[in-house]
Amino acid sequence: MPNEERGSWSDFVRNWELFYRYGGATKVDTYRSVADKPYDRERRRESRKSLTYPPVEFSGVQAREVGLAFADKAQRANYSIHACAIMRNHVHLVIGRHRYDFLQIANLLKGAATTRLTQRNLHPLQQCRTPRGTIPSPWAHRCWVVFLDSEVDVRRAVKYVEDNPEKEGKKRQVWSCVVPYPAR
Repeated sequence: MPNEERGSWSDFVRNWELFYRYGGATKVDTYRSVADKPYDRERRRESRKSLTYPPVEFSGVQAREVGLAFADKAQRANYSIHACAIMRNHVHLVIGRHRYDFLQIANLLKGAATTRLTQRNLHPLQQCRTPRGTIPSPWAHRCWVVFLDSEVDVRRAVKYVEDNPEKEGKKRQVWSCVVPYPAR
């Protein structure tokens, strides 16, 4: 949520009802996750009712298709994805250096996944057409970015992503798009 009390990377709340009832964007200035900070769960649940579209929650089938789309795109574009966790309401990736900007890679991966979900009638918002008849994106407009400046940072991030499913009580994930980070 852009006005999440724990903070977010949003700098604007696009939904006026959400803005008036729950306040402006709560920009954070940290690159560390704020997911463990305490927050008012009831306030968050109530604020979600103001969203234009229902929150996206990927089913197992949808997550599998997202992973296959990531793998296909990564293989065709020669991206190195060193870790991937596709959760019910978000995705974690550790992407290696590439000639393209990481935001461009993230957008291309999200686009590939959206196309695949749409082609297979699995798009989580396919029942929520816009007035022009288009299906809204299931992805946030931007993404949380952490720059990894050393081998230690990359290995820590890979471990974090690999361990993430277990935090939700799920099994570790293995995706064909992942190439191990090179040992030194």
